[in-house]
Parts: sequence; structure tokens; C-alpha cells
Amino acid sequence: MALELVFQCPRTLSRLSNGPLEKLPDGFCNWLLSHGYKRGTIRKHLFNLSHLNEHLGGPSSGFCQNLSLRDVADFFKTYPLLCRRQAAVQGHVRRVGYSINRFLDYLQESGLLDPSPEQPIYQPLLDAYLKWLRDYHNASEGTVGVRRHSITQFFEWLGPEAVPEGLLRLNSDRIENFFISYAQSMGRSARRSMQSALRTFLRFCLHNGYIQQPLDRAVATLRTYKLATVPRGLTDIQAQQVLRCINRNSHVGRRDYAILLLLYTYGVRGGQVRALRLEDINWAQNQILFKASKHGKDSLLPLTDEVGEALFDYLQNSRPAYYYPHVFLTCRAPYLPLPYSSSLSAIVARRIQDANIEIPGKGAHAFRHCFATRMIRKGHSLKAVADVLGHRHLGTTFIYTKVDFNALKQVPLEWPEEV
Repeated sequence: MALELVFQCPRTLSRLSNGPLEKLPDGFCNWLLSHGYKRGTIRKHLFNLSHLNEHLGGPSSGFCQNLSLRDVADFFKTYPLLCRRQAAVQGHVRRVGYSINRFLDYLQESGLLDPSPEQPIYQPLLDAYLKWLRDYHNASEGTVGVRRHSITQFFEWLGPEAVPEGLLRLNSDRIENFFISYAQSMGRSARRSMQSALRTFLRFCLHNGYIQQPLDRAVATLRTYKLATVPRGLTDIQAQQVLRCINRNSHVGRRDYAILLLLYTYGVRGGQVRALRLEDINWAQNQILFKASKHGKDSLLPLTDEVGEALFDYLQNSRPAYYYPHVFLTCRAPYLPLPYSSSLSAIVARRIQDANIEIPGKGAHAFRHCFATRMIRKGHSLKAVADVLGHRHLGTTFIYTKVDFNALKQVPLEWPEEV
């Protein structure tokens, strides 16, 4: 038994291996060991799982044989009410939830999870819309994910009418009312995302005959002006301060320093850093390749000594020995490539916060704006900046003309003297 490799107490072994889950904890323990979890962490996960095991054995659980997501949802409804220390229940339930999510990962990989929770009423319509985006718009998976998030909120607002038959009762007033009420509580990016999602969805409905009129025209237009904003990022001094504040004596510190140094040195997007592979680093010719993102261009750039040393230090001393092609992996088991853009943005935000720097945006783009501003102020042309940033169109780079103070000094008229 895998449990015997972690636990020695017969009472604990009996408690974990009995109950409605039966032998699943033993398989879960073996799965955790194979994914590189430490034994202390495994003990915590299995202890937290025992709460679910006890709940399923209770008379009110309604548990039959195969564990389902509905059983887990019922557990989290009742378990917090049974906790003794209500003052600390929130943190405890969060830790239990983390352990049970790892258990669900194991069940899904093993094919042991019963996917019985009912699908939302709008799920077939949502799936058809996303397929239409892929087939007819050639939308990337990133765009599809954003559209899914936006249009799901519209479906939830529609309620029972979020089915093909209910869409026949849609009219321009209802669409306008939803969008205006949504836009009042959201920022500019969320409003524009919802605007695009609604329009493409209503075109999809017209294409499939779910509506009889082109209702996409009913989505209000929110006027925005090109180049209306100024690049908001770190100054060069602030960026260097963030790098200096990173403790490179730990695995996490070496990884984070290498990530932030790439952002600072090359001004690449966070997604390009997450997608960086071991084969993209040409050590013999001192070159590094960043694959294109957002329909831009690939960037083959010189590998500087400082970046090369930081990458080598991380790869040799701190990167988990797992056979993933990606350069950067998580520092805690299960060891995987950084899964979401938000995971890298969280790393950047945490390091900026550690340096006690307050700026409006704390994601990876703060370093990108810093890099472009630095190039402009050193006298590089917009074409050179666009090439390094991977912009396909020069118009995308025009926003950085607002920080070209040397050129702007030639624009204003002299202030008239008082006579």
C-alpha cells in the first residue's frame, strides 16, 4: 500500500483506508508521490480528504457508489457549518478545498470521476457559438476563452431563455438594457470585450436562424479614441529596484528573477515568456527566440550575458527535473508549465509589491512599457522598437511617441513673454 510509505500509525491507516471512498485514498497517495509531492504535504492532503470521506459516510449525504462533483458541492455546503472554530473556518475550508481539488485531478486522470452535475441550460448554445467562432472567424483559443467568459454572463442574465427557442423573444431594447447596465459597473476593457462578444453572438444567431433581425446593431457603441491614453509602466529605476529586491538564494527567487529579467531586457509579453521552450535558447550562438503572439512576428534576439547567467542558474539549480519542453515550471508539486497568464502576472505583481512600488498596472506589461520607453529615450526609431516588440503594424507602436520627450520639445510654441 502506498499509504504505508507515508503513515505508520495503524489507527490512521485504518481511518484513511475505510469508509465510502475505500481504496481511493491509497491510489491518491500513490498519485501524489508520482507527481513529486513531499510526504508532509501528502499527509496534509490525505488528512483533509478524510473530512470528505466522513461526510460521505453520513446518513444525509446520499452517496451511492461513484463520487461526483455534486457530492463534492454538497460537502462544501454542509462542512463549514460543522467546523468548531468559526473564526478560522474560511482559511481551513480553503485548505481543505485545495486538497480535494488535487483529489479530483487524480480521479479525472484515472477516469474515476462521475461527471454527473447538470450542465447549464445554455451549454449546447454556448458550445455551438464557440465552434462557430473557431470555424468561421478562425479565432484563437485565447479569443475563444475571452468570448466564452463574456457571453456566459449574458446567458446567465437571460436565464431560462438562453436556448434557441427563447432567443426568438429577444429585441433591441432588452439587449441595450443589458449592455448599458453591464457597462456601468465595468472598466473599459471589460466593456469592449462584452461589446465584441454580444455582436458576434447575435450574428451567429442570425446566421443560424435563431433570430430574424440583425440585432447586433442594438449593442451600443462606446466611443473610444485611439492613442487617448499614455503608456503606464515602470520607470527604468523602478524596474531595476524590483530586480534588486528578489532574493536569488531560493528556487522561487531564481525562477522569478529570470522571468523578470527577460521582461526587462527584451520587453516581451508575458505569454511569450510562459511559452519559452528549452530549444528556443541557442547557447552556442548566444541567441534567444520568442515566438510570435497576438499575430505579431517572431523575435530572434541576442542572449545577453546577464540573461544567460540568470537562465543557467535557474535551469541548473532550481528547475524541477521534469521532462517538459517549457523553460519555466511551477515551484510546487504538481510541477507543470505556468498554466495561465494570470499566474505569471501574479508573480510580477508580487515582486513589484515587495519592492514597495505603487503603479496602476502591475502585470507583465509594466515591464514591456518600460522597455519601449527606454528604447525611445535612447533615440531608437519607431521601426526598431516595433521590430523588437514584435509589432506587425507600426501604428501599434505610435502610443510610445508620447514618451519621446526629445521630439515633443520641438512641437510646442514658445511661451509669449509679458510686454
